[in-house]
Amino acid sequence: MTLYPDPSSRADAVAAATPDEGLRRSLGLGRRRFLSTCTAVAAGAVAAPVFGAAPALAQDRGADHDHGHGRGHVLVPPHKRGIILYTVRDATARDPLASDLPSGFRDVFRQLARHGYRQVEFAGYRQHANAPGGDNLESVEGARLLRSWLDDNGLRAQGNHGFIPSSWPLSEADKDTFKKHLEIANILGMDHMGTGGDPTGSSHRADWDVAADKWNALGEIARREGIKLYTHNHDSAYGFLLDGGPLDDQGRPTRSSGIRKLEYFLKVTDPRLVWLEMDIFWAHVAQYKFHTYTAHDGSSRRSVFDPAGLVARHNKRYPLFHAKDGVVDTTNGMGYDMVPFGTGDIDYTTFFSRVGQRNYHNPMVEDDNSPSATDPAQSLREAKISYDNMAALRKRCR
Repeated sequence: MTLYPDPSSRADAVAAATPDEGLRRSLGLGRRRFLSTCTAVAAGAVAAPVFGAAPALAQDRGADHDHGHGRGHVLVPPHKRGIILYTVRDATARDPLASDLPSGFRDVFRQLARHGYRQVEFAGYRQHANAPGGDNLESVEGARLLRSWLDDNGLRAQGNHGFIPSSWPLSEADKDTFKKHLEIANILGMDHMGTGGDPTGSSHRADWDVAADKWNALGEIARREGIKLYTHNHDSAYGFLLDGGPLDDQGRPTRSSGIRKLEYFLKVTDPRLVWLEMDIFWAHVAQYKFHTYTAHDGSSRRSVFDPAGLVARHNKRYPLFHAKDGVVDTTNGMGYDMVPFGTGDIDYTTFFSRVGQRNYHNPMVEDDNSPSATDPAQSLREAKISYDNMAALRKRCR
């Protein structure tokens, strides 16, 4: 369920109520799922809520081909179903001498392949010291070992949340380290390399201009090595850019034109050099949090964020997604509590239907909370649940 499932039709009604009243009207009670019709999707619309419908279930998994005998088109093809290894970080870090559960990269790759995954996104190259290859595989030799395990299990590496230089202008040491990571990415067979952080934590346009210059320069280095460089978002990056109005005591603008920070970043970076990975969960948190801004003239204005709409307008700039789900929670300041993919309220059927380009995008399952201190098998078990629910997604026609 999206908190604002149809920005164009709900904005006025929600704005007329208090924030809590408007939000609760848009949510109703209990868990909901949305089902999109082909007609609505073709028109770029989001379907109305269907109350009481259950999440997509694993029993729909069978139809992996384009046509599911009336059940609709598969939204995420088998070869595009991936997972970021941060979701199972407890398993890669587990001591194989102290557990019978999969431990270290080699065993975890084998288990993920059994679940059905065909792609992985790295979150660094460290594992337990007792696992094959040792604790640190962040080297040419380590990358070759990782690649052999990926190949053995029919998996492809499709990105890494790794090293982005902190210096700007780039120091020679940072440039050399960055190039080493590009070499590792090429050995692993990645098309993309990126980071888990935003380009800058600032809200001011001048800082985003500096970030754009840096990312354009890094993107050019990456392009020469055949790699597409991407940045990953959290909710704050889809907040409003401060780009006008009165200045504060440091000479910085205090009001907004209504453009969001990453939307501005898309405008001022070279589309041949810089790509983005949308974390769909955090984009929906941004939808919940950042819906009103103070315009340059001091007036308060409302603008509801539409994550799928932004991707649809810049489709080729978003080769990767984090497919992370959430249950609606209006008490935690974020709007959602994170849960395994397909067990929450974010309407992934509509999202993937609207953005299209299913053979281009690479959705990576992620759940920050999958590792458990009391249930060592939980993260890999939930990885299986998430895979089955992703495989079950269908674009429904009526």
